[in-house]
Amino acid sequence: METIDSTARLQRLRQLMKQHKVDIYIVPSEDAHSSEYIAPTDARREFISGFSGSAGTAVITQDKAALATDGRYFNQASKQLDGNWELLKQGLQDVPTWAEWTVEQAAAGDGKEGKVVGVDPTTVTAPEGRKLNDKIKKKGGKQLVGVAENLVDRVWDQEKPARPNEPVKVLGMESAGKKFQEKIEDLRKELEKKKAAGFVVSMLDEIAWLFNLRGNDIPYNPVFFSYAVITPTTATLYIDESKLEPNAKAHLMGVNIRPYDAIFTDIATLSKEEPSTDKSTASDARPKRKYLISTKASMALSQALGGEAKVDEIRSPIGDAKAIKNATELEGMRQCHIRDGAALIEYFAWLEDELVNKETKLDEVQAADKLEAIRSKHDKFVGLSFDTISSTGPNAAVIHYKPEPGNCSTIDPSKVYLCDSGAQYLDGTTDTTRTLHFGEPTAHEKEAYTLVLKGHIALEQAVFPRGTTGFALDVLARQHLWKYGLDYRHGTGHGVGSYLNVHEGPIGIGTRVQYSEVPLSVGNVISNEPGYYADGDFGIRIENIIMVREVESKFKFGDKAYLGFEHVTMVPMCRKLVDVGLLENGEREWLNAYHKEVAEKTGRFFEGDEKVGGWLERECAAY
Repeated sequence: METIDSTARLQRLRQLMKQHKVDIYIVPSEDAHSSEYIAPTDARREFISGFSGSAGTAVITQDKAALATDGRYFNQASKQLDGNWELLKQGLQDVPTWAEWTVEQAAAGDGKEGKVVGVDPTTVTAPEGRKLNDKIKKKGGKQLVGVAENLVDRVWDQEKPARPNEPVKVLGMESAGKKFQEKIEDLRKELEKKKAAGFVVSMLDEIAWLFNLRGNDIPYNPVFFSYAVITPTTATLYIDESKLEPNAKAHLMGVNIRPYDAIFTDIATLSKEEPSTDKSTASDARPKRKYLISTKASMALSQALGGEAKVDEIRSPIGDAKAIKNATELEGMRQCHIRDGAALIEYFAWLEDELVNKETKLDEVQAADKLEAIRSKHDKFVGLSFDTISSTGPNAAVIHYKPEPGNCSTIDPSKVYLCDSGAQYLDGTTDTTRTLHFGEPTAHEKEAYTLVLKGHIALEQAVFPRGTTGFALDVLARQHLWKYGLDYRHGTGHGVGSYLNVHEGPIGIGTRVQYSEVPLSVGNVISNEPGYYADGDFGIRIENIIMVREVESKFKFGDKAYLGFEHVTMVPMCRKLVDVGLLENGEREWLNAYHKEVAEKTGRFFEGDEKVGGWLERECAAY
């Protein structure tokens, strides 16, 4: 992992801060599916700090710079940040959050005046902006101000990538399972329930799902830069029209198409001229209906609509609907995971043969490239769903490690190898992690692997009443590690899109407070990925994709349905790393049944292939 010298970039940014009368400038970690981008915010943060992880907020004052990130990236950030930066390890005791650190720097005291904090208002949500502004003022700071031009973009200047302009494509009913017009009508029912004038959609994955369209504007995520406004009588898509080829225009018949950059002026007008939906009532006698925006929409969007007096912020009804997959989407997830499992099985058999039998020297990138080539042969493959984490030995302990050509390790068959990878298919999205060993693992490696596996099995076998959240289930995956005084610094599960973003809200399994807000529902697709990481030594993670389903139970206390999970990932666990002595009978039975299913569903891909077929048979043999 390379470290850049950020000195010159910070100097230029501080000059611009002075010109705009800003003492502190925030570069937030933005959701990579938000509409409000010229370049993705995480790319801006990477440019100014050198830290390339997917989550992190940078805060720059005239004499300090801090980067806040979570436990997945402590190791990576410590290697990538140069001496200009202070690393704020979020979640550790006595370490301030980035917001607390910002407030502290802005506060008045000891003869110092309070300071002005600046941010690009399109990169921070409206609730975050209000909350931070209140805290700044409470501590004697001046205020949070929106700076119309992004100052990091100014520093980036000519090197900044242009906004993508790839054409969007129509997702057929064989993959979507529901017409976009029906989805819009469902949304209008929500608008009517809330007596709202309309909903302004700003999340890219929600727009792609709502209109049954897919794009290529953000790497690995089939989305496109756009906004949408849905009212009781109209649907408007804000997009560069050059992206819409004839078939897409025909698909969008009845939808108003407006330029992407017209959104802010249009919604400012809309908020003043609410259309009447009741012709029998004089417009001046009706109570003014508010527009709805997501709680993830930007401060700039809220301000353009007129602020709190004219806007209601809600959890997006589109996000909720998208997270509950229909029958077509669920079957697509089953089928794409069988093909994806076959690709991974072929890859792991090839990798073992190359490393052990042929003693070939392969680095992490060469291995990842081979996996992509194998995947690309399979039906309905579109591309990867994220950068492949191909990591050997100590690199496997870097939770979101990204090997780069010329800056990665040669795979050591005598050490743990962790591969976290996924793909986009027309019928679904995959995300699978397997940890393997091609030599003789240590007793501690086998113990840690088996404790992770036990937690994985416990979560998948869970039965729980309707209304249970992922927050409540998280302990099941950690319980066996906790008995040994071990743990991991990441969530246990995240939602997964259907040929969309590999990380999908609002549901998840973990200790984050948002996972306590939305209960799991039949049709949710989610990951199950406990792990353990010994810094500087090895890392272990086991990840399957599971789907929430209704299960039969002897009783139904509270007259509730009871739910459980169905796994769709079809890849064997690593036989060498399992300490069978640590498994209970029920866990062994689960493992044997799982491997029998994997062999039955993927075996047809390897008929006549003795090498891969033999590897699969060996790894799936009963314990």
